[in-house]
Amino acid sequence: MADNLQKIKCPACGEEMVKIYMPQQGVNLDVCVNGCGGIYFDNREFSKFDEKNEDISPLINVFENKSFNKVDETVKRYCPVCGMDMVKNYASAKHEVQVDECYACGGKFLDYSELEKIRAQYSTEKERAADVIKELYSTVGKELKNFEDKYNEEMSNPSILTRFIKMKYN
Repeated sequence: MADNLQKIKCPACGEEMVKIYMPQQGVNLDVCVNGCGGIYFDNREFSKFDEKNEDISPLINVFENKSFNKVDETVKRYCPVCGMDMVKNYASAKHEVQVDECYACGGKFLDYSELEKIRAQYSTEKERAADVIKELYSTVGKELKNFEDKYNEEMSNPSILTRFIKMKYN
């Protein structure tokens, strides 16, 4: 894991990342201080930073008065911890911010300013979860409803029901 003191390279610009200790969460984040301003989160760390009430003042202090190199976000990225391909996924059900994720080790990489955009989307984890449920129902719910309607229609047909009963009990 990147949380130990081993230095890693930024997946966006290749610069060596700097460990920034986050006291409230008790973890070291890898931050591309001398390159693009990206942040790497080890598996399960990201959820400790995605809400407005979670303290990120050490990051804000590091970013203060800095300008960062622009990177091409379309270039393929590789996990700086395990070397596997990173995949772009939306950070929330709002589909506004894409982050790079490693399916092998669970790491996430955010480009400069993406963390602030994500934190602005929801005030609490409860709001975020409710939005996920709503999105899930709007996509899968329609398919389930169609399946249920078709099932009910077929089961109301006596010939199908009769055949089913005969197969089951004969």
